[in-house]
Amino acid sequence: MVVKEYFEKATGLFQKIEDIPLLFLRVILAYTFYTPAMTKFNDIDATAGFFEYLGIPLPLFNAYMAAGTELVGAVLLTLGLLTRFISIPLLFVMLVAIGTVHGANGFHVIMPGDAFAWENPFINGKEVKGTVVLLQNGYEMVVYYMAMLMVLVSKGAGRLSLDFLIFKKA
Repeated sequence: MVVKEYFEKATGLFQKIEDIPLLFLRVILAYTFYTPAMTKFNDIDATAGFFEYLGIPLPLFNAYMAAGTELVGAVLLTLGLLTRFISIPLLFVMLVAIGTVHGANGFHVIMPGDAFAWENPFINGKEVKGTVVLLQNGYEMVVYYMAMLMVLVSKGAGRLSLDFLIFKKA
């Protein structure tokens, strides 16, 4: 019986603070989408050229759509406004990223196992001769972003959001 009581108390505590991780999740995702959005907007023609290379139809239009979705998503996620709704088009952008850029590279972002080549990276701001991590550019991080977006679709923005303030519902 003691275990059940501790479990119920802990669960009650976790429910009281669940809005803090949701805020943290939103801010991380907002930053994650803001940087690529601004990179795309800063040279939209190059982005369209890359989209054309990838075989994406209407490359200039879709470059603006992807960048716009990411930028609006970053703003709305930061504010916690229409969080569930903006998470859906952001999920779509992530699916397209897997299908066009990352999917062919496999799952891993960092080359696993013995596939490493070691050669002079910076660790904590200092060059360490003889070591490096090779990026594989797989879809691993994209899947993590999708999982985080799915949490926001299902749970909402939490009480630390404009969604809660305006609609009085997390």
